[in-house]
Amino acid sequence: MGTALNCNIGFIGGGNMAQALIGGLISRGLPATRITVSDPAEKIRQLLQEEDVHVTDDNAAAILHADVVVLAVKPQVLTSVLQPLKGLFQGKLIVSIVAGAEIKTIAVLTGTGRVVRVMPNTPALVQTGAHGIFATDAVNAQDRELASQILAATGFTIWVDNEAQIDAVTAVSGSGPAYFFYMMESMIRAGKNMGLDEKVATALTLQTALGAAQMAITSPDSPSELRKNVTSPNGTTQAALEVFDRAQISQNIQTALAAAQKRSQELAQELSDSTK
Repeated sequence: MGTALNCNIGFIGGGNMAQALIGGLISRGLPATRITVSDPAEKIRQLLQEEDVHVTDDNAAAILHADVVVLAVKPQVLTSVLQPLKGLFQGKLIVSIVAGAEIKTIAVLTGTGRVVRVMPNTPALVQTGAHGIFATDAVNAQDRELASQILAATGFTIWVDNEAQIDAVTAVSGSGPAYFFYMMESMIRAGKNMGLDEKVATALTLQTALGAAQMAITSPDSPSELRKNVTSPNGTTQAALEVFDRAQISQNIQTALAAAQKRSQELAQELSDSTK
């Protein structure tokens, strides 16, 4: 099979995350003609056709010549999409970005355990995604490398030790962008309340978020150390952080992520039950 750049890839579902992967793969040198996408929406097919990829509304046709099949559908339609295709996945690597779909669920629906399960996040749309990945022993080292190459087109990938950890990945990075957007919203609102023009408050907030993330990524210091470096005794930053501490913001964030993890576990169970 070789590398991601010389294999045929079939996508079932052509939504935002699939489009991000397709764009990333093409930008890295995969010929668009090696990609086939199936989607029921004509608008999505037309959009993808402009990128010179093959499009169809026939899922079986999308995977016929594929070495790798990327499952990119909503979890609630997974069963109805996969059941008619059972038996057509032999010899193919399945990469699933379906939220909450456990490998055993996909294996039952497809008839193969050669499945890599991925929890991506939306910054993949701008090539800064964080992808948590897990696969069972049914997936060999070559397949793992191939899956990593495909996903690396839109960000970085990190393998977890067991499938249960995917629920934690979902809570931290899968849902994580929304937490930072929430913080941005609040800071912009505060800036406006203090008399800044909305455009000014927005620009300052977004650039500060980018700068803080870049510092955290590139610095040898931990985020905790970086926070301390910015916090002068009895200064403005300390005044703000003391309010956060009194409101138990850190504890509340941890409680919130635990709730996200619990909901991820519940969704996986619901999806598993629906296939029985």
